[in-house]
Amino acid sequence: MDDAARLLAVEDIKQLKARYFRCMDTKDWDGFADQFTTDAVMDVSGEMGDEAGGEASELGITRGNQAIADFVRNAIGDVVTVHHGHMPEIDVTSPTAATGVWSMEDMLRWPDGAPLGEMHGYGHYHEEYEKQDGRWRISKLRLTRLRVDFA
Repeated sequence: MDDAARLLAVEDIKQLKARYFRCMDTKDWDGFADQFTTDAVMDVSGEMGDEAGGEASELGITRGNQAIADFVRNAIGDVVTVHHGHMPEIDVTSPTAATGVWSMEDMLRWPDGAPLGEMHGYGHYHEEYEKQDGRWRISKLRLTRLRVDFA
């Protein structure tokens, strides 16, 4: 890959991640599912706490773009969310494959009467991307947290 093609791929992946956040926060679940490959894997096992069961556990692992969208919708469908991704470290490994790490911050506010009130989190998205049919999509996503504050 030449430098121009690599830079274009990086910019396209940045746009992909922007759509990911926008679709999640605006509850556009069809658009959200479309940001993933059909066989994508999302790992949020770190969100599960001690009950995740360690390395061999499947708790917090979701497979398939529609299943990922359904999982996220069930988790935050009625929650007001604001997600930001910062400082992407994107490595284009081939014309159709790339990896990335994004610093992230999110704020979530549950409806009145819910068991939780507000959450402010910080961490990183560790991702893999595939270019299919001329478009970059997320093929693997793992969320890690540095800190979570509840109010």
